[in-house]
Amino acid sequence: MTSTTPASAGHHTEGPATIGDVPGAPAAARAERLVRRVVGGADSAPVQMRAPFTGQPIATLPQATDADVRAVFDQAREAQRAWAERPVEDRQRILIRLHDLVLKRQEEALDLVQIEAGKARMDAFDEVSATALVAAYYGKHSAKILSPRRAAGLIPVLTKVGEIRHPKGVVGIISPWNYPLALTAMDVLPALAAGNTVVQKPDNQTALSALWLQEVAEEAGLPAGVWQIVLGRGSRIGDALVEESDYLCFTGSTPTGKGLAAKVAERLTSYSLELGGKNPMIVLPDADIAKTATGAVTACFSSAGQLCVSVERIYVHESIREEFTRAFVAKTAALRLGGALDYRAQMGSLTSEAQLATVSAHVEDARSKGAKVLTGGKARPDLGPLFYEPTVLTDVTEDVKLFAEETFGPVVSIYGYTDVTDAIERANDTKFGLNASVWSRNGRAGWEVAARLKAGTVNVNEGFAATFGTVGLPMGGMKESGVGRRNGAEGLLKYTEAQAIAVQRGMPLRPGKGIPPKLWARGLSTGLKALRRLPRR
Repeated sequence: MTSTTPASAGHHTEGPATIGDVPGAPAAARAERLVRRVVGGADSAPVQMRAPFTGQPIATLPQATDADVRAVFDQAREAQRAWAERPVEDRQRILIRLHDLVLKRQEEALDLVQIEAGKARMDAFDEVSATALVAAYYGKHSAKILSPRRAAGLIPVLTKVGEIRHPKGVVGIISPWNYPLALTAMDVLPALAAGNTVVQKPDNQTALSALWLQEVAEEAGLPAGVWQIVLGRGSRIGDALVEESDYLCFTGSTPTGKGLAAKVAERLTSYSLELGGKNPMIVLPDADIAKTATGAVTACFSSAGQLCVSVERIYVHESIREEFTRAFVAKTAALRLGGALDYRAQMGSLTSEAQLATVSAHVEDARSKGAKVLTGGKARPDLGPLFYEPTVLTDVTEDVKLFAEETFGPVVSIYGYTDVTDAIERANDTKFGLNASVWSRNGRAGWEVAARLKAGTVNVNEGFAATFGTVGLPMGGMKESGVGRRNGAEGLLKYTEAQAIAVQRGMPLRPGKGIPPKLWARGLSTGLKALRRLPRR
């Protein structure tokens, strides 16, 4: 089809922020205070972190050694015993106070997330709200989820059974750079609520956000030493994290996740992984085009597309494809880009030079193989070193890299379809299965399509926020998008070991003295038949 918006269409822009000049920017003293919370690093060369908006230095970060990390785990094991002995209700009260403090001090968090990750402020607020929601959910529900569970015993009345939960011990958490506050909260807070201590390794680029949340958690009453943060490259301290953790939680790329899973398997400990995605969106022929186009902009370009659950493929019914594309391209081209620490910009920058290189390479590869750029398609160094325009493509063929590979940037491709079964099959034709989106005026029809998609979360008439923000629902991936779930009861119970206890009274479970085994077996068989006919409990 022919683009209704030229590829060179401009975007509204706001000038880049200068970290030291922007009102409300964290002072150097605040950054230095947070960095002092990092454990270890005296024997390693530090790393300088720079702001994506400007390229200016933010902080100098100490880097732990293998020995540092192992020493931290020893300390965490010692602290874990006392922490696990505290009633779960005490741990809940800390999380509720944390919820209140996060909302009260949100301006600090918004500045940090914007400066470290290069996000627009509304995208940074998504992290603040998600953090508060997670703290509130586990602050309210942990005791109930972890409470002992009764079950029907082998012999009614005589066999009393129950299930109790024990914390794993020390949980190792490796956090990504793209959602430094929200994903820290989603992984760390339930681990703490379950009675574990935590050793976290956030990415160097966005370490201050995790350190800020740790500081606020201790202000809320979390004992020092229960949650510790180390920094360093995986190549230097990854083995220590894997070998010392009683449970490992990782968010990142699929190849790295596979490597970590293999190492954890050698120790027969447990893990959860949230990995890559190539998330599809299906627009049914009855969809409200204006609402769907607006929703698609958020689904594709929040956090500049650097969101594990953001949409990179859109399948639109041919009967509305041209109209939808026209509306979506116009809304995309109108997005306001910028790096000020306020709510004016609608999209920020990419976070690293590596992401900029990947996005640029994917778009140029598609363009060279015949794909059409309907809007965007170029970097914006005039705004800052890592800005890239939100980009919409069509006529993308299977030989193009971004057809199947995750771009993890502000790039989306539009495809047409005529049969919904074909659209579902094409959406499912990927090694990934993290998130998906369906749009229809008919909620039931949208639900039916959603149930046929092979993805851990599916949103109808939303891109990702409905499932992402509903903390009571499990969140995770199918296929190569991961193992295990965060959020909900599963996000808490995964950090525990289940223990079954049975108390047998009266009747023994083997033939008594003088009772022939054959007669015992016949009598027990009669009893089993009778038990099967009892009502379910």
